[in-house]
Amino acid sequence: MSTMRTIEDIQDIGRLPRGLVLTIGNFDGLHRGHQAILAAAKKAAAERQAHVAVMTFDPHPLAILRPEKVPGVLTSLPQKLRLFQAAGIDYTIVIRDSLSLLNLSPADFVDDFLMSHLSPSVVVEGPNFTFGYGRSGTVQTLRTLGADRGFSVVEVPFTEVRLGKERRAMTCSSSLIRGMLEEGNVYAAAQLLSRPYRLMGEVVVGRGIGRTLGFPTANVHPAQQMLPGEGVYAGYAVIGATFEEVCFGGLRRPAALSIGRAKTFVTEHPLLLEAHLLEVNVENLYGKWVGLEFMDWIRSQRRFASRTQLIDQIEQDCRDALAVLI
Repeated sequence: MSTMRTIEDIQDIGRLPRGLVLTIGNFDGLHRGHQAILAAAKKAAAERQAHVAVMTFDPHPLAILRPEKVPGVLTSLPQKLRLFQAAGIDYTIVIRDSLSLLNLSPADFVDDFLMSHLSPSVVVEGPNFTFGYGRSGTVQTLRTLGADRGFSVVEVPFTEVRLGKERRAMTCSSSLIRGMLEEGNVYAAAQLLSRPYRLMGEVVVGRGIGRTLGFPTANVHPAQQMLPGEGVYAGYAVIGATFEEVCFGGLRRPAALSIGRAKTFVTEHPLLLEAHLLEVNVENLYGKWVGLEFMDWIRSQRRFASRTQLIDQIEQDCRDALAVLI
């Protein structure tokens, strides 16, 4: 794996080699459509013997422009950076305060930022790429501006993935993946991502109810990523001492995962994320970080009339999870 350089200070951007191949986007999820864009950028760079750079944003531009509309996060920045490196990207430029850039006109964005800092030879984007004030610039705008300024534009078509028993073709997008996760359809989300959805969190002290039932669970406080819909899932847990350790890679341990409301006598039912590792003699996980991979849906959440019924159902959930994972 090549070494990627990450640039987080805008003053350092001008030190990058001129004539590189550039792609700009939020790349949340780094799904199959994003992967096609990165592959096209790599191909264009190889043809020109140039470097390839990604420019991304943290946080999402909508968090600045319209906070009430900001979508749930699929991939944290550390995970995204690891995925860029695995894809063979040479440079990743992280724009943290994007308000000034977002308020530039498309022409000013190209002149005052792209050309003055980077002078790319090629810009690679998807069909729905927009830039500049009010998202008024399009791929065609970029192509027109590039023709006068010495860079070309490669437009990468949408990526279609066939999902479900009907093998229905759907255009891969971050919003589609979010919708699949909200529905609990983590299997389809994994097909769109090309990998299972991984949710990171820290293990905190929970209610201890699972332990009294004979099924100790790790109560997980999730990082700033979106949760799949309420339900019980088959999945894997990766245990580590830090957030970074569980972002990518690691030993995957089979687990039954639960997302649901705590049914108590209080008026508000907090949403709980719990993981029961399908192993014996599990170590103390308090204070550790976990990366939870959601492989498939098992069942919806429901209440049980008795403790015995609940224990019977948990036993069945564990069997169902193992059937999926083994």
